[in-house]
Amino acid sequence: MMSTFEIASLRFDAQGLIPAIAQAPDGEVLMLAWMNAKSLAETLRTGEVTYWSRSRQELWRKGATSGHVQSLVELRVDCDRDCLLLIVDQTGPACHTNRSNCFYTAVRDGRAVVLSDPVA
Repeated sequence: MMSTFEIASLRFDAQGLIPAIAQAPDGEVLMLAWMNAKSLAETLRTGEVTYWSRSRQELWRKGATSGHVQSLVELRVDCDRDCLLLIVDQTGPACHTNRSNCFYTAVRDGRAVVLSDPVA
């Protein structure tokens, strides 16, 4: 079944934001960030993933300063329409710590275990 996608059909929170999970085509979960209607529209228009920076209160094109851009492969919307899954081609590390993804710490037997080092 196909129908026209409308950004207004999404369920944004009280701040006008929706969580967006970035995932590589191979299934690796890269990061979680936030989008608003404007950043999502920009992402769909350009194919380059743009988020909303809650700390800076501005649009944030992933990789604008680092060069570690995300190119949108596919946008998926969850069943409640309150979360996005972005399948992306990631150039370089996804995490600002210079790791391939932001989920590099596991909790095992009550201890925090770092699973990967920054990319050299």
